Amino acid sequence: MKLYRIWGLFLRYFYNLLRTYDRLTDVFFWPLVDLVMWGLTSRYIAGSGLGSNQIILAILGGIILWIFPWRGQYEITVSLLEDLWNRNLVNIFATPVLFSEWIVTLLLSGIVKGVVSFGFASLVAIGLYATNIYVLGISLLPWAGLLMIFGWVFGLFICGIIMRYGTKIQNLAWTSIYLIAPFVGVYYPISSLPHWAQQVAHFVPASYVFEAMRASIMGHPTPLSQLFWPFILCLVYLIIALIMLYSSYREILKRGLISVE
Repeated sequence: MKLYRIWGLFLRYFYNLLRTYDRLTDVFFWPLVDLVMWGLTSRYIAGSGLGSNQIILAILGGIILWIFPWRGQYEITVSLLEDLWNRNLVNIFATPVLFSEWIVTLLLSGIVKGVVSFGFASLVAIGLYATNIYVLGISLLPWAGLLMIFGWVFGLFICGIIMRYGTKIQNLAWTSIYLIAPFVGVYYPISSLPHWAQQVAHFVPASYVFEAMRASIMGHPTPLSQLFWPFILCLVYLIIALIMLYSSYREILKRGLISVE
């Protein structure tokens, strides 16, 4: 063994790390997300004064409902990446398939897999922790719908970015939804956030769903009318994301679909 060869190989991987967004994310992004979200969750638990069953339902309910925006975003972006990795995007649009048909297919895929994942996770929660999220009743349906649309917004927006700039930023497919997660309040109330972050959360549609879930657990059901504002926000964001994605699609058509790599 020669130290200079070891040092040379080390520099090779080190320089690769500095120039690869995927690897830098593993070093800084996930530790930061974990510290922020679980730190705020710990503060919420310490000062909540809720019973243990309510705390368990609030946390597990957040985890289970988070499946919808995560699946909605993940299925869209990863499906695009798989087509790019396999050089299959050209084949798809060489057929009579319309751009709108492709988008609708991705959205439906997110719904199906989201529902399956939700059903599985809810049964696991019942079996392992005797915690039944279905006690929250029919409100789960509008909550799930709003969260799914929120996930679509992220998925379509990130697809537009990847189409425009290529797979060198593909890690956004796994990390983008978590950029906004601290402002969503999946495991803790929005009141736990600093004041400036609470102002940001007002414009994050998913935050209203998780606040409504915790209110229901504490015996104060939130009227569905209070979801009107986040629903409008979701529609506005969805329109913007679709425009951005279509703009990127038109841009790569000028260069050629094969150029996206």
